[in-house]
Amino acid sequence: MLHPKLILAPVDFSDFSHDAAQKAAELASQFGAELLLAYAVPAIPTLPSATEIFREAEYEAELHKEAERRLKALANELSRNKITVRTEIGTANDVGMEILRIAEHQGVDLIVIATHGMTGWHRLVFGSVAEKVVRLAACPVLVLRANPKPGQEAPGKVTQTAATR
Repeated sequence: MLHPKLILAPVDFSDFSHDAAQKAAELASQFGAELLLAYAVPAIPTLPSATEIFREAEYEAELHKEAERRLKALANELSRNKITVRTEIGTANDVGMEILRIAEHQGVDLIVIATHGMTGWHRLVFGSVAEKVVRLAACPVLVLRANPKPGQEAPGKVTQTAATR
């Protein structure tokens, strides 16, 4: 029987990942495990000198600051389940690989991740973070299918944060 000590819940701040984090918190509570919330900030490429007006370092710092604020708020909410909740922010162009790196580095026993259920050409072009994590993770992965509730965004719709608008 699987008795995880550390459960990773990757979040992208969508309603679906929030629901998955809630389920991960419930599992952590049942098993007496610790919960690790992780978010991957998109890496910003180095821009040509002609674009000096765009301060990529400041922008990247703002993305990290906003992610930290949102992760902390979610961690506080989930810690009401009487569990220990940690957070980690990574930076990567490949979110799936960053999730896997965090999982390996932290010694995660279980990953709980939501899927947006992308199909057709979207999946072929963009790939699926959840699929990559399932294929390459060294630990068990629980994939929660995203079923929109009334008022939730449709599967595949990206939720923007204030820092990315």
